Amino acid sequence: MKDTTGRDALDCLLSPQSIAIIGVSSDFNKLNGRVMKFLLDKGYTGRIFPVNPKYDEVGGHRCSPTIGDIGETPDLAVISVPAKLVPDQLIAAGEAGVRAAIVFSSGFGEMGEEGREKEREVVEIAKRYDMRLCGPNTLGIINAFDGAFATFTQYGMGKTSPGPVGFVTQSGAFGTAIAALARKRGLGLGYFANTGNETDVTFADCLGKIVEDPRISTLAGYIEGVTEGPGLIHTARRAMELGKPLTVTKVGRTESGARAASSHTGALAGEDAVFDGITRQFGVIRARNEEHMLDIVDMSTTTACPEGRGVGIVTQSGGAGVLMSDRAEEVGLNVPQLSEPTVARLRDILPAFGAAGNPVDVTAQFIADPSMLKESVKAVLDDPDVHVAAVWLQLMDGFVDTLTETFRQLKEETTKPFVVSWVAAPEAGLQALRDLGICALRGAEPTIDAIAALVDWNEARQACLAEGDATSHATLPAPGAGPVPTVRTAEMLADAGVPVARVGLATTADEAVALAEDIGWPVALKIESADILHKTEAGGVEIGLKDADALRAAYARIMEKAATAAPGARLDGIIVQQMGGGTVEMVIGLRRDPVFGPVVMVGMGGILIEVQKDVVFYRAPVTEAEAGRMLNSLKGKVMLDGVRGAAPVDRAALCAMISAVSRFAVASEDWLEELDLNPVLAGPDGVIAVDCLLISEK
Repeated sequence: MKDTTGRDALDCLLSPQSIAIIGVSSDFNKLNGRVMKFLLDKGYTGRIFPVNPKYDEVGGHRCSPTIGDIGETPDLAVISVPAKLVPDQLIAAGEAGVRAAIVFSSGFGEMGEEGREKEREVVEIAKRYDMRLCGPNTLGIINAFDGAFATFTQYGMGKTSPGPVGFVTQSGAFGTAIAALARKRGLGLGYFANTGNETDVTFADCLGKIVEDPRISTLAGYIEGVTEGPGLIHTARRAMELGKPLTVTKVGRTESGARAASSHTGALAGEDAVFDGITRQFGVIRARNEEHMLDIVDMSTTTACPEGRGVGIVTQSGGAGVLMSDRAEEVGLNVPQLSEPTVARLRDILPAFGAAGNPVDVTAQFIADPSMLKESVKAVLDDPDVHVAAVWLQLMDGFVDTLTETFRQLKEETTKPFVVSWVAAPEAGLQALRDLGICALRGAEPTIDAIAALVDWNEARQACLAEGDATSHATLPAPGAGPVPTVRTAEMLADAGVPVARVGLATTADEAVALAEDIGWPVALKIESADILHKTEAGGVEIGLKDADALRAAYARIMEKAATAAPGARLDGIIVQQMGGGTVEMVIGLRRDPVFGPVVMVGMGGILIEVQKDVVFYRAPVTEAEAGRMLNSLKGKVMLDGVRGAAPVDRAALCAMISAVSRFAVASEDWLEELDLNPVLAGPDGVIAVDCLLISEK
């Protein structure tokens, strides 16, 4: 979308060169007076056009009765009028050629059906005039670099020095609280954007523009619900390409959003489970809460990403060292044993009662000899298995200048990153380290957690840049609405390169015996019915049948049990299936997610899948390398390596199968509802799906 000057509409929103304030007040204490006050106070360099028929001028600027009377087209219209007046003001802005508008007013979709009807009206107006709309019910936008404070948030009332952080929030009040916390930590927000009701401009839209600003080095966001999955994925990819960590806090971790589904995949595909897997796939760092988010943001703006997982810990407390070591292992970092040369070097530095292992305990003796701390950290960082050092301190009110100089020298004399965990730190000390570009966090575990987040992000980024994207171009015709017959499903999967057990449909016991002779004994029998999707619960499965007599008896039992369990169900016959071998049961599934599109699920399979919930979701298609990372994120991954003498499974074959299934998802995207392969039997000699359920929407 371009205006007459060729500017993009989102640029007009986030970097406006001129702003009209519709409904402006000359009383800067009122909410509708704050935008004018902020623009004047923050030194906005663009053109300001107050609009209100009540005034001739506001804040030293000529005030127009309508936006059409300004005499030129503003980049951005900020609309601060009651909800009932918004449609007319949007029309006036559209007639004036405005490319972007912010609507502060509440009383729309958040207020029920009547409000939703008003919301639909303003959205239609914005579309009619090809105008991008932020809101309604939003605090607006801040571009602190340019002094463009198109907002009434309380955050604008304090010091708002621009910095390298771009922050987007779906919540106004909580977003303001996060921004205030960031300011308290000395973190400069270059951008603050609240998307409100997201009738048009979304969280992903704002982040997608902000990530391109070279003044921004790290991104953060607060999410309540994703409305544009592909846009978020695109921005996450772009952030990785540009080397800008993206950290989000998303609420709604429970399974209450999961809809009823026919397959395990659908039942487990709650909004949060899908979001968690896909964001991990594309390198988004997920923070537990606002403090965790800001820890990561703080560290990412000051500290180079460690090039590995080895953490060297240097403390003035043995207990703190143990605490940090425990946490490091819990979050997947390594606390390596230091090499003999490193230990020997430390023994020459430390007092006899210090600890020269990892963690290193310099004791309180370093207060008398500050070089002891500096040289200890340098020795640890020089160890080949250490990629980052964490230094733990407490209090030290009387030694701020000494410690500041020590850390300044340490930064100059080292190349690997180090961070400081300073408990009960004097504010002057934190400020001094901040001025030096050294990250100092409030405690042991927060420091380790932030290190782990950056290490995970860097590994995801390197993998993404090295591998490229999975591709899939095939398109499969729809097989007909509802559950797809097993034989047809097996044929489709086999054609897609997915290893599936051989199957055949029998309508009599004699046909079943003939099929078994062709497939090869032993075989399994399973009821085939579109009305019985969960066959085991209906007594519709028998396995390990080795001869014709056993098969005939099993055939009769299954038909009888199925008829009893589901009276009136249409029984199409019985599936005769090859018995699969394998030592570990896995599940692989597909679902078309309403936000992210086709997703693939991988997990530990079997009958307890919905109890254990040891699964992970990625956006399809996935490469074989991505499939490997899916497996590595499972709690039960140790089973794949062989336990109690069992041989490890063929991981390469399993990854190839996951990738093939994910390509099937893309090929069937127009009609696929759910696919469940459970169990998939994985063993040292390969993998095979021995049960499949495919449901089509058309």
